[in-house]
Amino acid sequence: MPLLARSVQTPLHIDVRRGAVSDLGAILADGRISSGGDVAVVVGPGQGEKIADLIRPSLGSADVYMTAGGTLDAAIELGAKLRSRAYDAVVAIGGGKTVDTAKYAATRYALPMVSVATSLANDGVASPVASLIHDGIKGSYGVHIPIAVIVDLDFVENGPERVNRSGIGDVISNISALADWELAREVRGEPVDGLAASLARMGAEAVLTMPGDMSDDAFVTVLAEALISSGLAMAVCGSSRPSSGGCHEIMHATDSLFPGTASHGELAGLGALFCTFLRGDERRFAQMSDCLVRHQLPRTPADVGLSAQQFVEVVEFAPKTRPDRYTIIEHLAMTPDEISRKLAEYVDAVARR
Repeated sequence: MPLLARSVQTPLHIDVRRGAVSDLGAILADGRISSGGDVAVVVGPGQGEKIADLIRPSLGSADVYMTAGGTLDAAIELGAKLRSRAYDAVVAIGGGKTVDTAKYAATRYALPMVSVATSLANDGVASPVASLIHDGIKGSYGVHIPIAVIVDLDFVENGPERVNRSGIGDVISNISALADWELAREVRGEPVDGLAASLARMGAEAVLTMPGDMSDDAFVTVLAEALISSGLAMAVCGSSRPSSGGCHEIMHATDSLFPGTASHGELAGLGALFCTFLRGDERRFAQMSDCLVRHQLPRTPADVGLSAQQFVEVVEFAPKTRPDRYTIIEHLAMTPDEISRKLAEYVDAVARR
């Protein structure tokens, strides 16, 4: 009887620990990515330049490029620079905007890309998706998964705490996204990839219930690995489905209607809690609410500066951000008045916890 299996694209190297960045040169060589350090190092503002200076002696003929990141134009501009000579790989050092910009540019010119994360804001550190703004609208673009992922806890520790905490919201939103996926299977017969679902769920469950905070190396390590696992889940199934449901529809709608409101992870966590309430899952609602409180993350529209009416507009607009996706929001198909009533009930439920 033949043994059947599938091939899954994953990074060749994943390293989450203190001091990991100092081994970047060895990682590139040992992984047969670049033995001579002939790479393009892409850095963002902040800690990226500091890390580039730290690793420069071990990378030989590396070129360093600065990018503000976050937009499709910035990614295309970076891509043009990558054509200046033949590189073995692209090494992106920075936060989510820098990593996503480099992922897109590297993919466009078929270059392997190494992700060196200085923050834990979302699962983009290891995902096959780049979130970039084009014409004022944030879109998701398919890219090649990083060939290596490095998270140095020394640099994460020195990053903005609010940015790092927001990754908690992004991870636990997987629980809501997976519930939406199951709903789509029940209602529309949409297939669910069990392996992708398992990868997305394991990290989310760990972060949801684990004690500790961003000052605890054990907790930060689990958070980093959960974000990486979430990215791998997307790579396994070929879409963002295991990590993106109604929670992310709310996040994308907020970004479109009221840009600059809050970060990706903060909005994803808020959206996940609201969608869980809509599902009537009291146990999950209690778990998620307690986790968000524990890590000082927003739970209500007012926590991110949105009025009730603005949030009603967000929920009404949310399905337009992912027209092909079926979630609890599409399932309930609420009118603005119904959304307003549900929101009032939700705010009351949050206040009681």
